[in-house]
Amino acid sequence: MLQNGDDEEVLFKMYGFFGRLLRIDLASKSSRVEEIEKTVLKTYLGGKGLGTYLLLREVGSRTEPLSPQNKLIFVTGPAADSGHPAASRYAVLSRSPLTGIYGAAYSGGHAAPVMKRTGFDAFIIEGSSSEPVFLNVSEKGAQFHDASVLWGMDSYETEERIKEQVGVQGSQALVIGPAGENMVRFACIKNNRWRSAGRTGMGAVMGSKKLKGIVFSGRERAAVADECKLKEIVRELRERGKVDGGARAYYNFGTPMMVAIMNEVCSFPRRYWHEGKAPSTKKFSAEYMREQMKTRPRACRGCFIACGKLSTVTGGRHRGLVIEGPEYETIYSFAGLCCIEDLEEVAYLNDLCDRLGMDTISAGNLAALAVEAGLAGKVSGAPRYGDVDGIAALLQEMAEWKGLGSVLARGIREAAAQLGMEESAIHVKGLEPAGYDPRVLKGMGLAYATSDRGACHLRATFYKPELSGIIDPKQVEGKAALFVDYEDRMAVFDTMIFCRFFRDLIGWEELGETIAAVTGIPYSNRELRQLANRVVTLTRMFNISCGLTRADDTLPKRFFREPLGEKGEHYITPEELEQMVEEYYALRGWDSEGVPGGMQQRPGSGAV
Repeated sequence: MLQNGDDEEVLFKMYGFFGRLLRIDLASKSSRVEEIEKTVLKTYLGGKGLGTYLLLREVGSRTEPLSPQNKLIFVTGPAADSGHPAASRYAVLSRSPLTGIYGAAYSGGHAAPVMKRTGFDAFIIEGSSSEPVFLNVSEKGAQFHDASVLWGMDSYETEERIKEQVGVQGSQALVIGPAGENMVRFACIKNNRWRSAGRTGMGAVMGSKKLKGIVFSGRERAAVADECKLKEIVRELRERGKVDGGARAYYNFGTPMMVAIMNEVCSFPRRYWHEGKAPSTKKFSAEYMREQMKTRPRACRGCFIACGKLSTVTGGRHRGLVIEGPEYETIYSFAGLCCIEDLEEVAYLNDLCDRLGMDTISAGNLAALAVEAGLAGKVSGAPRYGDVDGIAALLQEMAEWKGLGSVLARGIREAAAQLGMEESAIHVKGLEPAGYDPRVLKGMGLAYATSDRGACHLRATFYKPELSGIIDPKQVEGKAALFVDYEDRMAVFDTMIFCRFFRDLIGWEELGETIAAVTGIPYSNRELRQLANRVVTLTRMFNISCGLTRADDTLPKRFFREPLGEKGEHYITPEELEQMVEEYYALRGWDSEGVPGGMQQRPGSGAV
């Protein structure tokens, strides 16, 4: 590490960061610039590290998620706008209205580099406006605009209208749709029309503040420590990407390629988690999408993987519909859980969720829960499996808090309680899992149980080593150690806000070299792992302050009771999960209840 304190101060000020945040008060319609302490940037870097530090500092354990006292924290990473192809992502953090704990969502596209050009590393939005507003944020601070005429518009039109009104070429916008306005607990934030900061209800927090959107523009540039070295790293990364099998697969097929993979191993959730295999995936496979929907690659800024697929429906009642996607998680949610086995119809539901501004994973899970409730006689008027129009109407009802939708709009935990479906509902801490079944991939069980935001597949992407043969999916003994290695590297990814799909191209060594080239901080491998554990522990501290206990680090009871497969060969037991969780706690340095040491202290006081 750097030895000279004065040199260290200069480097932190100059490289990768501006050392400033913009605090925006919606109640008083004012903003002010604040310095970010250099020691904070060294300790946590940017992205998730900085955002979580600010969240724990700014939001108390008694803060109601939809109250004016809750805050929205937007952050970029130090590599944003540096030319690095993995870095076109931003994060937004808050106390989640869906789970009541740590809320965080990430999105790609083209917004993050422009957010960085405002000259700020973070934006803290506090208070609540008395009337709908949208913001124009630039180097000059924040300007406030009346959004009354925009209230009620879908996300597509809102994005176009506010960018047009600001009139700055190259600007980027983050917006909410009607679901966010109405504080649907799983509302998302949209950018670039189809990109979503999707999970944990960040759009609902935005709606609670009557903030319809934010337009970013600017010309500031954060210098990197070693531009020549960074260019060399990027050049080598692009060369490796040309021959990497995973990168090429994402370019050619996108995330829908996971449909066939997951179905083959009996881990494609179907009929609301009762089954792990569809009889046929022919009409919603990646191959079908590529052949029948005129797909072409679509990339985030500067990315060569181009996992997004701009698709056009070429026939049927939705002919002419254009959408980026559907992604694997949307296909699993609607084609799998809801048994809508026609990709054109899945695209239609995807488009509806995008316009309304709703997370498709939560929306599809809730629709399937409603089907189950109807079949169980718990509610009347629920759609049936495969009923596209019935489910579309239900999605609209969710956004408008009408009928059965008014129950589902509260999120899976509250909806299940009201419907008398607690024993059937599939979620961890109030967040539904992605399309990777832990009865087949037991490491994903550990991932879901311990993730800081609920049943999340992305904080470690541990399905990758289990599916690729790096570790046996059925193995329990010692699995936590490999899991921690993956989670740690992804935690460092999140401090830079690198895309997950670069995980096979950027290992620990490449990660350290890249951070040094951008920030000038020569972290050793050991120091990077310490950074990761520090960030993971910080999220744990926030959750425990919100009331999280050891008992919350578990899986839905149905996963323990209902095996998958023709012979029931796929299962996970409470004892297996318990063993992995205990090993995980020990590796993190937490006690047997999952409590980190120094919990009585706050960030900056030496606790982490």
